[in-house]
Amino acid sequence: MATSIRLDEKTERRLDRLAARTGRTKAYYLRELITGGLDELEEAYLAAATLERVRSGREKIYTAEQVRAELGVDD
Repeated sequence: MATSIRLDEKTERRLDRLAARTGRTKAYYLRELITGGLDELEEAYLAAATLERVRSGREKIYTAEQVRAELGVDD
């Protein structure tokens, strides 16, 4: 899937320089950045949404004792 983004001039120059010095494409480095950073973004933004659901009582939570009992690990 093709996607386009606008970069500021300084970032564009840095990306150009990196690609030229390493022989890789700018697209390669953009994919690496997105793939590497997506986990962190998902964790940050999705965790915040989950925390809000917990705080508002819309998300079921379990104590450690309940989990151990359900899994039968205290037997």
